[in-house]
Amino acid sequence: MRYLSEILDGVAFTELQGSADVEITSVTADSRKVSAGTLFVAVKGTLVDGHDYIEQAVKDGAVVVICEELPGHTVGEVDYLMVANSAAALGKLASNYYDTPSAKLKLVGVTGTNGKTTVATLLYQLFTDLGYKCGLISTVENKIGGKIIPSTHTTPDPVALNSLLNDMVESGCDYAFMEVSSHAVAQHRIEGLQFSGGIFTNLTHDHLDYHKTFDNYLKAKKAFFDALPKNAFALTNIDDRNGNVMLQNTRAHKKSYALKSMADFKVKVLEDQFSGLLLNIDGEEVWFKMVGMFNAYNLLAAYATAMLLDQDKAKTLTSLSKLTGAEGRFDYVISPNKIIGIVDYAHTPDAVQNVLSTIKDIRKGTEKVITIIGCGGDRDKTKRPVMAKVACDWSDKVILTSDNPRSEDPAQIIKDMEAGVDTSNQRKTISIIDRREAIKTAVHLAQPGDIILLAGKGHEKYQDVKGVKTHFDDKEELIKLFKTVS
Repeated sequence: MRYLSEILDGVAFTELQGSADVEITSVTADSRKVSAGTLFVAVKGTLVDGHDYIEQAVKDGAVVVICEELPGHTVGEVDYLMVANSAAALGKLASNYYDTPSAKLKLVGVTGTNGKTTVATLLYQLFTDLGYKCGLISTVENKIGGKIIPSTHTTPDPVALNSLLNDMVESGCDYAFMEVSSHAVAQHRIEGLQFSGGIFTNLTHDHLDYHKTFDNYLKAKKAFFDALPKNAFALTNIDDRNGNVMLQNTRAHKKSYALKSMADFKVKVLEDQFSGLLLNIDGEEVWFKMVGMFNAYNLLAAYATAMLLDQDKAKTLTSLSKLTGAEGRFDYVISPNKIIGIVDYAHTPDAVQNVLSTIKDIRKGTEKVITIIGCGGDRDKTKRPVMAKVACDWSDKVILTSDNPRSEDPAQIIKDMEAGVDTSNQRKTISIIDRREAIKTAVHLAQPGDIILLAGKGHEKYQDVKGVKTHFDDKEELIKLFKTVS
């Protein structure tokens, strides 16, 4: 329980109707979670405006309402606080309510289109292996020490996020590593957090359904670095054409990593096989269990971060060499007759090309590559034909199928993808709406030594159709079908 006056630090308000000397039992922007003593923040979302639920929140026990606009008539004996931006205020209020947990451990954020989950997971695994108690906030799962907490969003809402960080502090965590999505920045979900460092992986085509333009998407990522304090570090992939942009206005200590460019931290790929990577990383040759050029970047980002956090070089490289990264990222299985199946979360054109180019570099040249790919419903439609084109250009056979169609017609999503298949690629492309049937078809088409890439869903254990989530695990399906071939 806190007093309103205690949690207003950093919250710019234009008007207060009532007193700041009122007890608060909880903070929420979800009217369904209001109970006696709640501070309710009316946030204008993309689909719902919290201002429409002020009256209901008051009836359910809210004692303070934070809003951008006062309701037509105020109801009940409630304090009203006017602010310019309710979403930004919510972040600071949530942080203050939990007594700024992000300042009580070292919090490192990872942002970019691809690689966020892998880098954050690698850092969690690395620092745990180095003897620290750590927290993880990621697309796949959240963790406090060894305890797993299910993940619903890449970056949780401010109240859930600060509650989670507070739990990490109370359990004795030294570090927390979290993915920072562009949505989280644009929606002020990380407002009020104190980061010790930020990492930029890359920026490619994604989320334009939300951001509308690539420039807006870029600015959302950059805003994370602009807000870093001067005692933090800002680590960027200088090989990405937007890598330097991230550092332009940051007050943080600027550092870079790269494979191709001059940088503070460098890596050279010596060998790339299905069994792993041999890298010269910062002058040391080390064998890693992970595969692919994109993972060379991810490993280097994790290594560079450890160095910036004053860890021992030899111990860091030894620990990294044992790690396998996040579930559903270039996760491969081999059938009894030596068909190679690769499950990967790749759901952007660039990510799909990265995985397929890695396969091309490793394959001997005689194996066929069969790619199963779909696109999510209610998401950026402009990438659908591009995804299909990339898959066709880099594969011997492509099966277009459903991903998570959500509220959309899966047949229409596939039709959107088919628009990217040119005449020369039509002969090697087939469309199968049912994902399970698509996987089954690929397994029957494959010969010993062939490679099946199952792209898009990675770690997910469900398929979302018309708002109903049913169990579906790409890797599980692949393993089951592999047992039927010989």
